[in-house]
Amino acid sequence: MIALVTGAYRGLGLETVKQLAELNYTVILTGRNDEKGEAAAELFRVSGKEVYYHHLDVNLDSDIEKLRYFIEDKFGVLDVLVNNAGIHYDTGNDVTNPDWNIVQEATNTNFLAPWKLTVAIIPLIKKSSRGRIVNVSSGAGSLQDMTPGSPAYSASKAAMNVLTIQLAAKLKSDSVKVNAVCPGWVRTDMGGLNATRSVEEGARGIVWAAALENDGPTGGFFRDGKPINW
Repeated sequence: MIALVTGAYRGLGLETVKQLAELNYTVILTGRNDEKGEAAAELFRVSGKEVYYHHLDVNLDSDIEKLRYFIEDKFGVLDVLVNNAGIHYDTGNDVTNPDWNIVQEATNTNFLAPWKLTVAIIPLIKKSSRGRIVNVSSGAGSLQDMTPGSPAYSASKAAMNVLTIQLAAKLKSDSVKVNAVCPGWVRTDMGGLNATRSVEEGARGIVWAAALENDGPTGGFFRDGKPINW
């Protein structure tokens, strides 16, 4: 089984790679820093895991194309796509007086980029007997539970949830399962040291969605394998 994880040489993405590798997935670890990405992949390889690093700036169409060609040439198929890369938990932003640069960057990286990547990768996922797309979202993007604050991040994750629902419906006939996962408030560079959950706990729900059996759900929003409010 071949899995691709974006934003994966540190934090939640790196732990997701680790847990997938422990389940004997071949994992493609991606990121923008080649030195850190290659070093992370090498640590897995010396322990006997099949992990590859590939450069990917999710905002560059040319990088997406190069990654698609790499997967197609080397494996011919992709079983799992984990859209993990994300930025700007903008707690200092005000919805009535926003920093538009932050809003644009969050929209591009957290929503448009995974949409573009997914569209590019879909033909390879359709070749899988158990294709899975996992969109790493957040409770901050829940319309029902949303509170004031972090407007750019919240809006971008709400948009990702919309994408999840639409992709799930479109790809259901191809037996591709698409779900959104909130990892919770995790101790990462974005979540901070005061966060209530470890990266191991946060990644567990992502890996659950990546490894769903064929009778598992699609088109849902989950935390720890349990449905949460859209």
